[in-house]
Order: sequence, then structure tokens, then C-alpha cells
Amino acid sequence: MSFWSKNKKEGDKKMVTENDVLKALSTVEDPDMKKDIVSLGFIKDLKISGSTVSFAVELTTPACPMKKQLEDQSRNAVMALEGVEKVDIRMTAKVRAGAVPEKKNIPGVKNIIAVSSAKGGVGKSTVSVNLAFTLARTGAKVGLLDTDIYGPSIPMMLGIKTQLKSEGEMILPAEKDGLKVVSIGFMVDDNSPMIWRGPMVHGVIKQFLEQIKWGELDYLVMDLPPGTGDVQLTLAQLAPITGAVIVTTPQDVALLDVKKGVTMFQKTKIPLLGIVENMSHFACPHCNEKTEIFGMGGGRKVCEEMGVNLLGEVPIFPEVREKADQGRNMVMDDPDSEMAKAYQDIGSKVVSQLSVAALSQ
Repeated sequence: MSFWSKNKKEGDKKMVTENDVLKALSTVEDPDMKKDIVSLGFIKDLKISGSTVSFAVELTTPACPMKKQLEDQSRNAVMALEGVEKVDIRMTAKVRAGAVPEKKNIPGVKNIIAVSSAKGGVGKSTVSVNLAFTLARTGAKVGLLDTDIYGPSIPMMLGIKTQLKSEGEMILPAEKDGLKVVSIGFMVDDNSPMIWRGPMVHGVIKQFLEQIKWGELDYLVMDLPPGTGDVQLTLAQLAPITGAVIVTTPQDVALLDVKKGVTMFQKTKIPLLGIVENMSHFACPHCNEKTEIFGMGGGRKVCEEMGVNLLGEVPIFPEVREKADQGRNMVMDDPDSEMAKAYQDIGSKVVSQLSVAALSQ
């Protein structure tokens, strides 16, 4: 082949343009948002160098469950273009702040996820801790606020014994495995009962909302006390909660109170993200036979009755109790365990709803 023929052939190669790439990427749809990733503004830093195309896909949360699928679809769409031989993609995330009208935002905190249970003893704090660690493991900046004034259990579950420090009038959170934590349990003696009347509790809650220096947080998981009393109503009225999760167990007694919790959030106009059925069953470690200790399918049934999302069904794991007594956590210690995977699914569903809400504002 002559020099002229060779260069003519190379010159005939189609040079891909930015418009070509964006048009190809507009065929990739985010399944939660029901829109393509170009119109959603996810494509950043698009560059073309010869036959190589590079860009970033900026998702709305690092906990996006469709991250790998979106990356693969984006790469395939661009590789199908004539003139493209290589595609470099960076998957990033920027959490959007959820707006809560008529409520004062907590500086630096983008989203508050309230974890509630209308009845005690259903493992609400366990769910709060595991949800917080699950989100933190994805790379999100996460805080955990224990507002259970009369029975704070978070310090023991995390193995933290400390007195919180302050900076001027601001309280500085404690930290555990990258998670920022505040609890009344850090401020009182373990054996001291909290014999406080309503005004004192209201004052502490107000201080928690106004005088904690969280820094930048993508998600603040707020562990509410059980029930639907003064503390819950104060938080519902004052805190800029972007979404709530209710924890229950399958038995009818717990489900009766769940309906009260659903009604409370509806009346206070706080979006209910869904219900977590905790202790759904026990799987024998020897024969793997399932035993429904507290009944079966109650969480799913109440979700269907009240039009609420079922976020997940978490089985009973003896290791959870053992880890909590040691101040450890299975999500962090054994991220490939069945329990950790259950919380990964719950966390993905929670943040997906928050992302959809933030983008639709």
C-alpha cells in the first residue's frame, strides 16, 4: 500500500463528536428516575482524544444499587459508535440535599433518615446502627444521632465510652469506623435513670438539633425512641426529616402499633420511606430450616394494607447480639454475610427514594 493510500484510508475514519456520545448515552436510563442519564445531568467531564472517549457518571448516591449496570450500559452504548475504540468511565456520586419546607436545616446535613418503631423491643436501634454503617461503607458521609433519651443503647452497641468534647457552644460528635455519633448516653452515667419532665427533654432535643457540629454529612440516621409520644412529636415538628423508616416484627401486637406510627408520620407530613420487618424468622445454622418465631409475613401484610413500601425482612442472627454486646457490628466485620447483604438491599431502597425526591424538587 502506498503512503498516499494509507493516509487516505486513515483519513476516512469517522471522528466521533461530543454530540454523538451524548446521543448514545441518552439511551441509558436510570431505572429509579425513569429518565436517561444525559437529561438527568449525570454525565460530567466528557473528553474525546482520537478514538478514546472518557467521562464521569455522577450518580445521586454512592449506594446506588444499579451502579455496575449503568456503567456497563454506558460503556456499551459508546463503544457501539463508529470511530470509538476505548471508553474510560469514572463512576462518582454527589448526594443531593433533600429540602424540608418550613423547617430550619441542620448546617452541613443533606438528608435526615428517622428510624422509628411505635413499639419497643423490635430492634429499632439495631436497624439504625446497621443502616448507618451500611451507608458509610458505600463511601457516603454518615452520622448517627441517638435521640432515645430514656434508654440510650447506641454507645454500648458501638463500644464507645467517652465524654463528648465541645468547640465553643457546639458539641463535637464521637467517631467509630468513620461514623459520627452523638447520644445522650455519652453525657450521663450508665446507671443514672433519666427522670426528666417534658420541658427538659424538649430542651435536649432542641440542643441536639441546633448545637452539634456534624460537618458535611450526606445522611444523618436519627434513632428515635419507641412509641409516638412527646419526643417523637417534637422531633417530627422541629427536625428537617427527609424520610422515615418504621421497624417492626411480624407479630400482630407489633403491627397494631406500626399503624399508629404510619399515621403519625402522615399527620406530620414526613415522607415514609417504608417498613423493615426485623426478626422475620430464624434459620437453623445446622439444618437451615426456617422457624417463624414471631409469626410470618406481618410486615408485608401491613405494607399492603396501608400502601407502604416493604424495605426488607431481616432474619434473626445470634451473631448480631454477640457483636452488639462486644461493641462490634456485622455489617463492618462481615460485609459478605447474609445479614449485611439484607441491609445493603434496605439501604439501597432508602437512598434511592431520597434521590428521586431530591431530583424531583
